[in-house]
Amino acid sequence: MGGEWIHTTIGQQVTLQRGFDITKVKQRKGPVPVISSSGISSYHDIPAVRGPGVILGRKGVVGSVYFVPADYWPHDTTLWVKDFHGNDPRFVYYFFKWLAPRVAAMDVGSANPTLNRNHVHPIEAAWPPVPEQQAIAHILGTLDDKIELNRRMSQTLEAIARALFKSWFVDFDPVRAKAKGRDPGLPRHIADLFPDSFEESELGKIPRGWRVARLGDIIDLAYGKALKEDARRPGRIRVFGSNGQVGWHSEKLVEGPGIVVGRKGNPGVVTWAPGDFFPIDTTFYVVPKSNVVSLRFLYYALLYQNLASLGADSAVPGLNRNLAYLNQLLVPSPAALEAFDEHIRRVFEKRACLEEEAETLAALRDALLPRLISGELRVKDAERFVEEATS
Repeated sequence: MGGEWIHTTIGQQVTLQRGFDITKVKQRKGPVPVISSSGISSYHDIPAVRGPGVILGRKGVVGSVYFVPADYWPHDTTLWVKDFHGNDPRFVYYFFKWLAPRVAAMDVGSANPTLNRNHVHPIEAAWPPVPEQQAIAHILGTLDDKIELNRRMSQTLEAIARALFKSWFVDFDPVRAKAKGRDPGLPRHIADLFPDSFEESELGKIPRGWRVARLGDIIDLAYGKALKEDARRPGRIRVFGSNGQVGWHSEKLVEGPGIVVGRKGNPGVVTWAPGDFFPIDTTFYVVPKSNVVSLRFLYYALLYQNLASLGADSAVPGLNRNLAYLNQLLVPSPAALEAFDEHIRRVFEKRACLEEEAETLAALRDALLPRLISGELRVKDAERFVEEATS
């Protein structure tokens, strides 16, 4: 540890203050985020605190930590840093991220978890000078910024893919354009794959030559397998629950890519698995059984099926697959399906690369965080690791 670091207490470096009860004011919609112990809970038109700020979960989710770059309103369920005493705000954020497990264990509530600032202030800590704080915050912030950029790019790609599916297979834009004698705005070889008229079906008017099938004629919904958290071994296989990814494991149950559908708890939630995966027993996974073999098409088609409405159990919401099998699904021509799949495949591949890179960067950040905050790792060494990871 560098000689300029000092032995101090949290209370000597920052002052924590309880948040404000938003229910006591007339809340009006605006651009200012209201931060509760679980994140952004709503928006208001005026801030209670000028940013940047650091917020800790005080009640409900004890130990959560948030950095807010702009003005904000700290909810009554939080503690916020009222005074940084000249310290770098983003370093303070990362310091509390490092301290979060210890803070979470300081719950002084009974029925509801609660954190008392007077128990946080006396905690002893090694503290670097401001220039080193800024260097540490820059290193960790560079990783977080890149992770956030990847997330936004992935969201944009997902929006593009959904918009294309909706245009082709929900709104039938190419068919409507051709039916009216207009240019559908697609390359000629793709435009030729769409008919220029409609016909009646059980679903109403659909493009001529396309068909309607029962979901049960297109796919099987296979049961996932029990895998308790304490039985999972470290690995790179994604584990999926009814509401998305819930962890990692060393062995796959299903060869990916694939589609996971919530069965118990969050019935009907549809999640894409980009590689080999392990769906647990609260889920189904999709097994195509007809000539509609495009998993990417099926993924978006299932999103439009409103499977959540088919929950059959009362005490615990559940998806009845036999009811789901009765749902009707529009099946485009094989040529249109193939064109969609080829176009979307590149989008999915790019998303997978972005998400894999983000996971790698997050692992590096999590490895560097405790070593930088404790002073165990020198800034120059950490900079080298980050440069190699982001180059």
